[in-house]
Amino acid sequence: MGDIDDALERAGRETFTREPPKTLKGRINFLMGKLKTTRAVAAELGISQRSVERYRTGERKTPPKAITDRINAAVSARWQPVVRDRRRKQAATATGITVETRARFGYTAPIGTTDDGRMRRLTVHLPPAYAQRLFDAQQQGAPDPELRAIVAEGLQDIYFKDGGTRADHLEVEFTDIDYIDDVCRHLQGVGPGPSCAGQDFCR
Repeated sequence: MGDIDDALERAGRETFTREPPKTLKGRINFLMGKLKTTRAVAAELGISQRSVERYRTGERKTPPKAITDRINAAVSARWQPVVRDRRRKQAATATGITVETRARFGYTAPIGTTDDGRMRRLTVHLPPAYAQRLFDAQQQGAPDPELRAIVAEGLQDIYFKDGGTRADHLEVEFTDIDYIDDVCRHLQGVGPGPSCAGQDFCR
């Protein structure tokens, strides 16, 4: 999973109104309810059917970390889909999303080009259209570079071009992500907060 996809998934988990099952047995039983058979659960997690049964009955309680991570991811991806979809629809039609990142930004423009961009820390609120494009691309299984390009375009238009009021011919590259977080903060159903209003930490 890439940086943008991972951030979208984390944001989706923040919209849950109830916590997923906390115990290993509870999580396996939840997956059984969704996938119906031990074979399907085993295939999803990349383990044997016998291991699924041991986790389900409590015979085995401490799977390796890699398997625990797969179980947690599989549960989170299926938990409260109606809530997640409702929040995403709200972000895509009304509230938009907030991107908080520290990354290297370079640019090309008539006045010159930089291949050695500088690190910037930005918190920028993007309009609903960018949320829709991100969700659509993620649903279609787009690779991280494609998701990153959508975010870069949004940052270019809203932050660097100030909503189209300047730097018409500027093209921005978004690379070397140090971190990206709080993408889709607005899935939680709130408008831009104080950190979004300025849209600027390091212009």
